[in-house]
Amino acid sequence: MTDVLPPATPDWATEFDHTKDAYAASAPDIWDELRERCPVAHTEAHGGVWLPVRHADVSAIANDTEHFSSEGVIVNAFKPEGIAPQGYAPPITSDPPFHAGARRLLLPAFSPRQIERWETATRAACQELIDEILERAGDLADAATEYAQHIPVRVIAEMLGLPREDGDRFRLFIHRVIETPGQHANLPYEDTLVYYLSEVIRRRRREPHRDDLIGFLLQAEMDGEPLTDEHVFGTIALLIIAGIDTTWSAIGASLWHLAEHPEDRERLQTDPEVWPFAVEELLRFYAPVTMARIAATDTEIGGCPVAARDWVLLPFPAANRDPEAFERADEFVIDRQRNRHVAFGLGIHRCLGSNLARMELRVALEEWMARIPEFEVSDPAGVRWSTGQVRGPRTLPVRILRTQED
Repeated sequence: MTDVLPPATPDWATEFDHTKDAYAASAPDIWDELRERCPVAHTEAHGGVWLPVRHADVSAIANDTEHFSSEGVIVNAFKPEGIAPQGYAPPITSDPPFHAGARRLLLPAFSPRQIERWETATRAACQELIDEILERAGDLADAATEYAQHIPVRVIAEMLGLPREDGDRFRLFIHRVIETPGQHANLPYEDTLVYYLSEVIRRRRREPHRDDLIGFLLQAEMDGEPLTDEHVFGTIALLIIAGIDTTWSAIGASLWHLAEHPEDRERLQTDPEVWPFAVEELLRFYAPVTMARIAATDTEIGGCPVAARDWVLLPFPAANRDPEAFERADEFVIDRQRNRHVAFGLGIHRCLGSNLARMELRVALEEWMARIPEFEVSDPAGVRWSTGQVRGPRTLPVRILRTQED
């Protein structure tokens, strides 16, 4: 007999692939390793991708719209070209000067006052989901698939005026676009996001005055002109893709942390004043989003030459764990006072929906902890982290140890 050797660990400096399970499962350790020995990694996967992991480099790129274009924000074999400055999902894929107007258009809808309107609906959705979990016999649940992944789906669907029952389709679209980009070229047209949103816009053009976000977009003007169907389509797609997956990933990762750290659960239960700090620290430590840019010109990152049209990843989660930017960066500090994290990005593309995401995360955790104060991961091997550019647990098996009613 011969010994069977375990698969070799990739050299993350030259062989990383953010769409693979091995990277997703160990991403924080990979960033720490690279920061020490190769802070600007490069892979030939996906046609070539750069990965800076230092806060200073990530910040420099995010703030440099001259040398790095947002024409493409999801690494894909089909690299966008010739669609700047609008891009396919404004404003996140827009470059100056188009970006400013496209972003300004949406700011009122995501202001703190407007987001307050959605807190009651968010809380009701969380309570309904927890009721369903607790009404079943047994003490096991999947906190990701039965809770976290439903909350932003319901909120965004209501904000857009789309049916809640389309949530399963939203999750499928997200999986294709974020986790497995470029792998679905042969899908029937009727199964695609393009078809779904084109039909939505076609139907809604007949009744443009409904009081929801789609109605707002259909009546909006930019530079004195109505928005084109392409602009409306791209913005709705952005809200479905970026407004759902990012938030459910943050909620799921936060529940995973609390399941693994009873001392932090106890602190939240005994010290209500720590909640605002805890939410920000969860966002720092488990920031879900890695964006991408396309080099607009020949340039450099941290002294490494980057060719025009190269892909560049912006791992905001890695920047949040850089010891040059944060004290005790590798520790979760529930009452961290100074916390200028970049979970919502940097520069002109800082997350437009940050008020909404914060509210959903806070409410989801408050409602869970109020009803299920004691729980633990029931099967560590059953926790699966998503691949791609948004990182969070896709499955999170937990055992409920005590409920409010016990």
